[in-house]
Amino acid sequence: MSDVLTSIDGALGRVRLNRPKAIHALNTAMCGTMLAALDGWATDPAIAAIMVDHAEGRGFCAGGDIRMLADSGAKDGAEARAFFHVEYRLNHRLFTYAKPTVAFMDGITMGGGVGISLPCDFRVATENTKFAMPETGIGLFPDVGGGWYLSRLPGRTGQYLALTGHRLDGAECLALGLATHYLRSEHLEEAKRQIAAAPQDIAAVLNDLATPAPDAPILAQRAAIDRLFAAEALEDIFAALAADEGAWAAEQLATLRSKSPQSMKVSLRLLHEGRQMATFEDEMRQEYALGAHIVQRHDFLEGVRAVIVDKDHAPRWQSAAPEDVSDHVIDQIFAPLPDAEAWTPA
Repeated sequence: MSDVLTSIDGALGRVRLNRPKAIHALNTAMCGTMLAALDGWATDPAIAAIMVDHAEGRGFCAGGDIRMLADSGAKDGAEARAFFHVEYRLNHRLFTYAKPTVAFMDGITMGGGVGISLPCDFRVATENTKFAMPETGIGLFPDVGGGWYLSRLPGRTGQYLALTGHRLDGAECLALGLATHYLRSEHLEEAKRQIAAAPQDIAAVLNDLATPAPDAPILAQRAAIDRLFAAEALEDIFAALAADEGAWAAEQLATLRSKSPQSMKVSLRLLHEGRQMATFEDEMRQEYALGAHIVQRHDFLEGVRAVIVDKDHAPRWQSAAPEDVSDHVIDQIFAPLPDAEAWTPA
């Protein structure tokens, strides 16, 4: 059985992730299959809209094939770059797609799953949604357009999410604009049935089946997030959290101390520059260069070892504290690739 199921249901093009044992984590072949389907449907007048969801299993998409990326990064990085290249082409294709797109973020939606849901016009969260960009915990950064999306969230919530990897529930996704609709999971199949019957009426279908979302806990921390994560320098964020006497700030500081200082600095700069990017294509070109550099650096290989391979959750980062990561190192990571090696859209 294929890891991605593509089909046509009336005038609806359907993409279903089908790798349940890996919580539908994306690999290179899956991204290529989805991209090819989207390319074909883009010029097919019989297809009116596109739906992205998952088949069996407990989550929409847990991310990408991290172990492959680390194995490749420990060698020449070629396989990792090939994955990023096609994945980012898929992200960009969805972002610029001319036909309406809808994604169902039911369950775990992280990393690569964020990259194929946030570009969609309609994004459905449920009571099962667990949305996060946890990359700083493995020495990576919030890619797949994270620099674009997170930098455009209210206040400093994007910086908070990028640095801490905090998990949002479905109500929080709706409150922050990451989701456009909140549905109870028992209504999803009816929503999909109605959308297949009338793909031109996605908004009306979702509006009709949506239910009021519960309170979003993150809103109670908005003032604290905007104040404590206000700085552009990671050292200043650490200092602000350390100076605050509240329990919430202490929890966030403890979380940040477990993350890669290098990755957190990369993430802060990514969001700072992402906010100013003229196009999503520019964003993906920069993120591809970042990914090409980072997969071959110590912190990513060590983060994957600690979290994915050995599971001791005790990574030994190259730099133990923010002040130990020099601007020169960050500049090296952000260096653009030569034109012949740079990312290009499909």
